[in-house]
Amino acid sequence: MIIDITEIQDIHFFFRLESFNEVYRIIWVFAPIFILVFGITISVLAIVWLEREISAGIQQRIGPEYTGPFGVLQALADGTKLLFKENLIPSRGDIRLFSIGPSISVISIIISYSVIPFGYNFVLSDLSIGVFLWIAISSIAPIGLLMSGYGSNNKYSFLGGLRAAAQSISYEIPLTLCVLSISLLSNSLSTVDIVDAQSKYGFWGWNLWRQPMGFVVFLISSLAECERLPFDLPEAEEELVAGYQTEYSGIKFGLFYIASYLNLLISSLFVTVLYLGGSNISIPYIFVSDFFEINKTYGVFVTIIGIFITLAKTYFLLFVSITTRWTLPRLRIDQLLNLGWKFLLPISLGNLLLTTSSQLFSL
Repeated sequence: MIIDITEIQDIHFFFRLESFNEVYRIIWVFAPIFILVFGITISVLAIVWLEREISAGIQQRIGPEYTGPFGVLQALADGTKLLFKENLIPSRGDIRLFSIGPSISVISIIISYSVIPFGYNFVLSDLSIGVFLWIAISSIAPIGLLMSGYGSNNKYSFLGGLRAAAQSISYEIPLTLCVLSISLLSNSLSTVDIVDAQSKYGFWGWNLWRQPMGFVVFLISSLAECERLPFDLPEAEEELVAGYQTEYSGIKFGLFYIASYLNLLISSLFVTVLYLGGSNISIPYIFVSDFFEINKTYGVFVTIIGIFITLAKTYFLLFVSITTRWTLPRLRIDQLLNLGWKFLLPISLGNLLLTTSSQLFSL
């Protein structure tokens, strides 16, 4: 059988084209993940810089100013310093738990970003149980803290890990009940559907106005989940040296540092999605809606505007959280647990009961 040279060239071209298509598919699968991770990294650096500037303003002092313009590279310099520091391991601690703990805390938080709708049709994974996925995965982070505290073979670290577990359990229940109320109003657990349900009625359709009690409870519970002042009992310097971080140094200490800001960012994003309409600006609603209808063909432009709106709301909530940290004193452990079990839990249960009743009567 004689094969023409042209046919052989066509066969080779076909195989090259198929291999190119396979590479293109692989790149297309991983490109959104890389973009999301890059955006999260830049956001964490920006939050660290903002916190230092805001705290300096509140305390009437000069913040970072020498590392880069306006000190914007200070967080990058600190991360580089931690990267090259010596990684110390306790001689009598559990090395496996000690090493795995920080990774569990960071990975469990990063996975939660996959269900956040940053803009119009701009979400990594639109799951039907997106909100509960965040709650379930965020419950794993305190396990990493408990493992770190136990593996350190230090009484202060172990107490910090126990406090982190107790605090997480205390405030996850009101948080979940508030999410249930939102899902009842939206008839869905998907974050995309929740944003769409709020965008139907414009500015006054935000769940902030329909669930004011739930918004306050959710905000307080999310701050407690992030272990931010006045709820930073697991790492209280005056009582526990540095809590579960006491024996850590180098990159492992840096992972805890990153995890705290990742958790703060994801909490603010979920407050934006659940209560502030997500990427919906709605001010004034009619003109913005008409403007988007005119530019419906330019999907990229609408997506960029949506991302900008979502991040603007998120950074406003971050400003509130940072200001709260440098304004309010720390609670005692009994006050913290009493606030969760005796106040926020009954309020969130009552809010869920009112929401369920209103939905039943509206049928």
